[in-house]
Amino acid sequence: VQLQASGGGLVQAGGSLRLSCAASGLTISRNNMGWFRQGPGKEREFVAAISWSGGSTYYADSVQGRFTISRDNAKNTVYLQMNSLKPEDTAVYYCARDPRWELRLKTMISSYDYWGQGTQVTVSS
Repeated sequence: VQLQASGGGLVQAGGSLRLSCAASGLTISRNNMGWFRQGPGKEREFVAAISWSGGSTYYADSVQGRFTISRDNAKNTVYLQMNSLKPEDTAVYYCARDPRWELRLKTMISSYDYWGQGTQVTVSS
């Protein structure tokens, strides 16, 4: 049972990356999902969340308008499209599952149970 995050890498400021989070051993089609990140020397922070249907999304102010979260339930996968990347976006990015079937999208780390292993995103200036 795991969430496998991938798609990270090194990119110049202003560039784009698309992260993927594939679930294996569990079905996430009925779960709200979230992306978090942890920069060097910083605490893990909320980035974006998406409802189980994909109909609702929510973003941290720092990424609003630049990042887009989406999902493909047929593929049991969640995505994070990151555009106009900035050096301050450098972090390890994690996907996570909200175990409760609720309408409200959550930003707190404690609201999520399964976590991916993380994928490194490095943005050079």
